[in-house]
Amino acid sequence: MLGVVLCGGQSTRMGSDKGLLKLNNETWVQTAFNKINSFRLPVVISVNKEQYKDYSSIFLLENLITDDDSLQIRGALSGVLSVHLKYPDEDLLLLACDMPLLGTELVDELLTVYDQYLSYDAFIYTKAGEPEPLCGIYKAKALAGIYQLYKLNQLAKYSMKYMLEQITTHTTPLPDNKKEFFRNFNTHAEINGL
Repeated sequence: MLGVVLCGGQSTRMGSDKGLLKLNNETWVQTAFNKINSFRLPVVISVNKEQYKDYSSIFLLENLITDDDSLQIRGALSGVLSVHLKYPDEDLLLLACDMPLLGTELVDELLTVYDQYLSYDAFIYTKAGEPEPLCGIYKAKALAGIYQLYKLNQLAKYSMKYMLEQITTHTTPLPDNKKEFFRNFNTHAEINGL
């Protein structure tokens, strides 16, 4: 399994790169990287081409994967499939960089479910019935199938939620006392008080 920190978003509402924001003297991307790394998994960071220079001054180049030029897709799915194309045999543990409150216990629970339910293609949480696809585990076989749908022009939407509808997904409802951990931040006003 390979850990993936997703940082390739445009951060347009934030006005600056969310992965490079700091909490407790650590960038959000480093926080996410360390959480995955604590499970002794290799970790890569998915970035877009505009971010590559800034991130290469913080991380080793072998840890960075830029969006694949062959994909005519935007958003998180572009990052996920770009990593998949580089590591086609690896199941991927995803964590978005803009979820700094999420603790390792929720990641640990996902890994436990992944080990228990072998017939599923993906493992995610749901919040109020809605999928939370940016903290999840995706099997290589399922990602290969999604990529094939894309290549055959049979992927009607390029969203993570739509992708989940195409594969066998195990969902775990978030308990009320853990919903705050999945809060993501899109403006500086939302960060105040962290």
